[in-house]
This record gives sequence, C-alpha cells and structure tokens, in this order.
Amino acid sequence: MDIDGPIAIQPAQQYAATILCCNCGAPIDGTQSAGALCFDCVKLTVDVSEGIQREATLLTCRDCDRWLSPPQQWLVAQPESKEMLALCLRKLRGLNKVRIIDASFIWTEPHSRRVKVKITIQQEAFQNTIIQQSFEVEYIVANQQCPDCAKSFTHNTWRAVVQVRQKVPHKRTFLYLEQLILKHGAHQNTINIKEVHDGIDFYYGQRNHADRFVDFLKSVVPVNVRKSQELISMDIHTSTKSYKFSFSCELIPICKDDLVALPIKLAKSVGNISPLCLCYKVGTFINVLDPSTLQTSEISTNIYWREPFKSLADSQELVEFIVLDIEPLGKHNGRYTLAEATVVRADDMAGGSQEYFVKTHLGAIVHPGDSVMGYHLTNTNFNSELYDALEGNSTYANNLPDVVLVKKLYARKKKNKARTWRVKRMAKEEGEMLPRKQDQDRIERDFEMFLRDVEEDSELRAGLALYKAQQKEQQKMEGIQEAMDEDESSEDEGLHIPMDQLLDEFEDMTMQEDE
Repeated sequence: MDIDGPIAIQPAQQYAATILCCNCGAPIDGTQSAGALCFDCVKLTVDVSEGIQREATLLTCRDCDRWLSPPQQWLVAQPESKEMLALCLRKLRGLNKVRIIDASFIWTEPHSRRVKVKITIQQEAFQNTIIQQSFEVEYIVANQQCPDCAKSFTHNTWRAVVQVRQKVPHKRTFLYLEQLILKHGAHQNTINIKEVHDGIDFYYGQRNHADRFVDFLKSVVPVNVRKSQELISMDIHTSTKSYKFSFSCELIPICKDDLVALPIKLAKSVGNISPLCLCYKVGTFINVLDPSTLQTSEISTNIYWREPFKSLADSQELVEFIVLDIEPLGKHNGRYTLAEATVVRADDMAGGSQEYFVKTHLGAIVHPGDSVMGYHLTNTNFNSELYDALEGNSTYANNLPDVVLVKKLYARKKKNKARTWRVKRMAKEEGEMLPRKQDQDRIERDFEMFLRDVEEDSELRAGLALYKAQQKEQQKMEGIQEAMDEDESSEDEGLHIPMDQLLDEFEDMTMQEDE
C-alpha cells in the first residue's frame, strides 16, 4: 500500500539500569550512583567537613586592640569586619582542602569573649557527586600582649624620640598642637608620651614612625628640626649596627597675640610692612598684622631661622582698656576693620586718667563702653635691640603708637557655667622636670586661656575637633535656665559655639577628658 507524505517513526525507548540503595532500599540510577547510595543517604553518611576544627582561639592585645595573625603579625580588625572574618578563616586547619562557598558571623554577646562563624563548604565525595555542607565554628577570645605594647611598658626600649620644645612662659601653643595631633591621629604609633618642663617627648619603636611624626609637625607648625643618632650595639661579624635616633624640634618662640618688632631689613623684604606689628596667627607661616594699616604679611620658617627674633611682649602682659569712642574708617581686610578709637586704662578710670588716641583693627566688633586688651607702650622699657633700632630711626620713631589693641575682652558671668563642649587630652606620663605643685594654678590658667581663645576665634576652632559635653541629668534643668538667662543678656555675645560644629562621639578611652 502506498502512503503519501512524511512518516513519524518513534525511536525505541531506552531504559537505564536501576539498582536499590544499599542503605534505605530506594531505587537509584545505577550508572550515576555514589557507591550504591542515594543522595539523601550520602548527605547523612558522608561528612565533608571532617578534619576541620570546630573550635579555635583568637589572641588580642587589650592595650592596642590588635589581633594576632600567626606567626608574628598583629592586625587591626573591627568586630565582624572583612579583616576579622579573613583572620578567623586562616586560623582553621584543614579548610584549605575544601571549597568555601559562604562565611558569616553569628551574633554573640559582646562580653561573652566568644566569636561564632557559620561556614558553608563544598567537596566532591564520590565521582560526579559534590556535597555542600554548613557548620559552625566557635572562637574563644584570649588576651596576649603584643611586642610593641610590651616595649612601651619597659624602660629604654625606644629606638627614636621626638623632643618638641618651645621657650615661652606659657603652654598655649602646646595645647593647640595637642589638639591637632589628636584630630589627625598623629600619635598612634607612639610607645610613650612624656611631658617635661618646656615641652613634650614622643617615643617610638621605629625610626620611620618618628620621621612620619616630624613631617606632620612641619606641616602644621613652624619648627626647626635637628637630628642626631647614638650607636647602641654592633655585630662585628655581620657589620649590623643598632642606633637610637633623636629629633630635636624647636617651635618658633612667637605665639598668637604677641607683639613683635621685626628687623627693618626683614620688614621691607616681606611687603614693606611696619616693623612693629602683631602676630595674629601661627601656622606653617608666621602671620603678622599692622593694626594701623591692616597690612598683613607672612614669614616662612626658613626666613625666620636665618635671622631669629623674639617677641617684645606676650599675652601675659596685656592691659585692660576701656573704649570711650570709636569711629570706623571704612577700610577692611578680611574679618578686620580699621577704626580710630579713644581708650583709657581700666585701672585709671577713677581719677583724671589719660586718654589715648589709637588706630585699631577691631572696628567691626568693638563699641563704646567695651573692654579691650592691649599693650601699653608708653613708659615701657623693652630689652630688645630691634625696638631700640626703631626708636633710633627717624622714619619709624615718630610713628610708634602709645597703645596697641589686641582683642576684645568679653564679659563673663562670675558664676562659672559648664561649657557645652569639650576637648580631648593626650594621656601623658609626667616627667621629673615638671613644675612644682604651686605652679599648677598657672597650668590651669593657661588651659583656661586656650579654651577662651577657642571660643572667641572661629578661625582657630575651625581646625580643631570639639565634642559635645556629656552633662548629668540633674544639670540639664540648670543649663536650660542659664541658657534662657543668656538669651536675654548680650554679655556673652560672640562666645557661643554652634552645636553643628560639635562632634557626638567621645569614646576613645586612651584620651582624657579635660577637667
């Protein structure tokens, strides 16, 4: 019979060889069976994690919070971080023989001294049979002191020391430098910090750490650095030598608000500024200001150390004046405004006091009746050859002022109110050459003056890290009442620091809060 069109032919059905599981009797494919076991029995009887530790120990240094990575490396790792997870996986023996699919932390109580990790691995149990399995590993956290911290508690183990010095009668510059160090974390590699009579010593276990700290000092303050080294030991067989390095860093003995007399040649070379001027800022340069013209200039560190000079008077010699009248002249330079003021000494107000007519840079913030701090040059003898040269020069002798006003004196309440902000302090070891007990008042006074400078100078506090004060609950109502009183009065105007400029965290236990 003839059939027209295509014909569909069904192929013969192929049957796979079927066997029974030797464990449970379930039918399985005999060509792909794993040792005559079904897949469920393979998962129950085969353990691919055999030989892998289920318990281990993590060693941490309680002083620096670093973790030991065998054999001798100490790492910084935050809890439940990638670095911490990698450290936990490296601690397990036998884990390199399997394939890691996933690993994650299991939450544990922070004070339990336990760390739990859930690990998922894969391994080929039989031919063409891959088993995936998850298990938990528990780590016990133990304490062990790292070699660096051990050296910090042992005398004469340092390899480099940075000696920071400034020959001035107050500590305001060191207080400012301390805040810069804390903000940038430049002291993290120190093994000891010791306070001495006219400075601070920073000790390091390695020379490169000291070099890095010296570079930081050069970037924030004008400093003159001198290096020296001392041979400690030498191996004559290998010519290996061990040295101790000392870096002497001398800060320029000129501070903010100091009255300085520049050498006439130097004054002409830096913009022909008046030789008698005020230092209004100290950074990588010495910034000086002529209060009578608002002219400013910068003196670099290299230029200063070629022909160093000292200040005529510092902030401890400021005298209080009362402003009787002030008239702005319309000239501005940044935040400064030139004005003509009539002032009188505050301690001469009772009798027939002498009035002084001066030009000042405080025209924007000073009003009649305000108190200002300044230097009284009349009948004052300065033991300075530079000032004597100005008096002997006819060009400058006739223009020397009687009074140089420096800053406004803000009225403060007699009752000391708690500040809404705090600063951190470095944990320093007291040296043998510290001031005596009777000099503690002077140290506290210097710190209070520094805090007042931070309140009054917005440009100064812009480079510092200020923190919100942590007041007690019972002081809150008193603070609210004081704040209401201050809003009604303007006597503390200019001293308020906005809350958005303050940081919340104050948790570094290696620091000390200011008292």
